[in-house]
Amino acid sequence: MPARPTVANITVTQVAVPDPPLLNAAGCHEPYALRSIVEIEDTAGHVGLGEAYGDDGTANALRDAGSRLRGLDPWNLTAVWAAAAGVAPGTGAGATLNAPGADRSRAGNAYAALEVACLDLQGQQAGVPIAELLGGRHRGEVEFSAYLFYKFGRHAPRDSGEQPPADDWGEALDTAGIVHQARRFVDRYGFNTFKFKGGVFPPEQEVEAAAALRAAFPNALLRLDPNALWSVETSVGAGGRLNEIGLEYYEDPTRGMEGMAAVRRRTGLPTATNMCVTSFADLPKALQLQPVDYILSDHHFWGGVRATVRLSAFCRDFGIGVSMHSNTHLGVSMAAMVHVGAAMPHLTAACDTHFPWQMEHDLVNERFEFRGGRLKVPATPGLGVTLNRDRLATMHQDWERCGIRRRNDADEMRRHQPGWEYKNPRW
Repeated sequence: MPARPTVANITVTQVAVPDPPLLNAAGCHEPYALRSIVEIEDTAGHVGLGEAYGDDGTANALRDAGSRLRGLDPWNLTAVWAAAAGVAPGTGAGATLNAPGADRSRAGNAYAALEVACLDLQGQQAGVPIAELLGGRHRGEVEFSAYLFYKFGRHAPRDSGEQPPADDWGEALDTAGIVHQARRFVDRYGFNTFKFKGGVFPPEQEVEAAAALRAAFPNALLRLDPNALWSVETSVGAGGRLNEIGLEYYEDPTRGMEGMAAVRRRTGLPTATNMCVTSFADLPKALQLQPVDYILSDHHFWGGVRATVRLSAFCRDFGIGVSMHSNTHLGVSMAAMVHVGAAMPHLTAACDTHFPWQMEHDLVNERFEFRGGRLKVPATPGLGVTLNRDRLATMHQDWERCGIRRRNDADEMRRHQPGWEYKNPRW
């Protein structure tokens, strides 16, 4: 029996993708968001792709792990975890792969991207899509939600005095702007679920914007996410009106499991989180306090795609709903999200995605098309996407010249509103 191909080389390329001036609890998105694109080539010439955060710390962790991957079998994910964790395979440290506890560590973030790239290699070697390697598809399409943001019409002038151009989406600083934005998401992509990012303006203003969305889209599912910027009392005080409006779930209105449990108990609203239950180590306390009805998974910080499938099975067994969290991402992560969404045995709500805000700037050759708010699961071997080399080179050049090396929404917000400071709780 011939030996399987092993890892021959790994390349990590930091890129910058244009990002609109979207507002959130931490401030305002900068003109560029950073991502790391991982390429793992095997000795047979296959190239597996992964994607991670683009800050220097994560990229350096990926490069450091890559120096230990050469010669490894990409099917040996325990050894890949050990490489990401910086330890020798077989020392016992790789056991954390099966019971992640520090999933949001830099090693965990690096492993998540390396795991996707190795699964991409596995799929290409075996001639099957990644979803099949994760246990098989439970669904042929994965549903996503429109991600609504308050936003400025353009970024603030840069230090050079350059005036950035207005973006195609326009300004959305009031209720009318949010409803107009939602309409564009429906017309362009057919979404039937809206996630509305709050924590920007006073709660009563955001609640009334949610009411206007309900009036404009009476049959849509609606989520409100104040990003844990409201106190327990403010969150509870908004509960009566939100119950009238009808939410699919109330995402992270306040901070911590204890606070979320109090809001859930006192309002009767379904709640969700990607802030207070973010690792397997959090689950025992979550079962005790019952702060949420939905956990929002994310393979980038839950220990990878296989761990996300395990989380889904856990939530099914304990009667907890599951959806998927999103950060700004490109098509490599989009493909991974679709594969894991297809393979999750328990996926009870449409997944979040920022991708419509970035998809016109994507760097994969295979264009994703939302139909009815859904994406089809790729049927080709592995991840199902390939890199556009010209776009990769251009976006790396953008990374080199943009000067951004770590995300800082607060500094960007101060360009628009001098003196602005993050405060929690703000209301």
